Amino acid sequence: MSNSYKYIDPDYTYTDPKTGLLRNLQDITDPDVLLFVESGAVTKRLKELYENPMARTSRSCL
Repeated sequence: MSNSYKYIDPDYTYTDPKTGLLRNLQDITDPDVLLFVESGAVTKRLKELYENPMARTSRSCL
């Protein structure tokens, strides 16, 4: 994975102590697998929003 950012979490509340990755619902600890899974989830959601855009409730929400 190209992003080498390290999270500051001394108690490992939000990160995995072995890998330093943020904890995630899939319990993925491999950074490359996590990038692949998250990219797929974002792509799927973008497709859903493109096909069924959210309704705008007022002009001020722009």
